[in-house]
Amino acid sequence: MKKYKPVAVPKAAFAFCRYSIAILIWLSLIFHLKIILIFVFIIFLLSAILKIQRAPMILFYSYTINKISKSADEILNEHAMRFAHIMGSIFSLICLFLLYFVSEQVGWIAVFIFALLKSISAFGFCPASKLYECATNDSCCAFIKKHD
Repeated sequence: MKKYKPVAVPKAAFAFCRYSIAILIWLSLIFHLKIILIFVFIIFLLSAILKIQRAPMILFYSYTINKISKSADEILNEHAMRFAHIMGSIFSLICLFLLYFVSEQVGWIAVFIFALLKSISAFGFCPASKLYECATNDSCCAFIKKHD
């Protein structure tokens, strides 16, 4: 398994993607709109399938705002970003499952946790990406790897 595959995306497009998804999750929570959370799930799922350079929010920004005001590229690990998008789609699906089939109260608590995690990610520390890098590198999780 390849651990690192560099891919360049416009830095502003990547920031736009992170911030807008976090905002959408918070809006879903504040206004108790499940449809926004469904939209977030679809964005995460498409991003995981299409990979970061063809993710919907990246393409949207690249073909609109980035045409007017060019942004420098940022080098990302394609595998880590795909893992992060898979985790985002799974977490949003869990939230939706809780909202529709378990309890709305429990579901909105899960959405709150999701919003907090995505906000942390939006400000530059993506827990899912770090988890991927931790699991695939010797620099982190060394204790776990020694006992495998």
